[in-house]
Amino acid sequence: MIERRAFVAGAVGLALLPADAIAATEGQAMYGLIGRMKTVPGQREAVLAILLEGTAAMPGCLSYVVARDPEDADAIWITEVWDSRESHASSLRLPAVQAAIARARPLIAGFDNRHETQPAGGVGLPRS
Repeated sequence: MIERRAFVAGAVGLALLPADAIAATEGQAMYGLIGRMKTVPGQREAVLAILLEGTAAMPGCLSYVVARDPEDADAIWITEVWDSRESHASSLRLPAVQAAIARARPLIAGFDNRHETQPAGGVGLPRS
């Protein structure tokens, strides 16, 4: 349950840091999450709407991508990059994130794929 809450909380952050904040991550180990969320049958679009709503700024969120799984009508892939594990953990306490978790929780059946990563860089991301 805690792991599910943490992943949902991380998934609801949509804000991207400005270029000067991204530059400040040089030399730090970034933190990433990639996972596949299963929704209650027929609720994928409702969960997508919650995940894609603009929320309060998410300090440390460098990238956030939510995608439909083309092979499963009830699955969503979520890819996140944070400047640190601590920034991700801090996001879980934001009121906007807590509200989104509460709204999404009844529509989520679970997670069948979840991986933590250490991003090395990419388009719009610093290189580590």
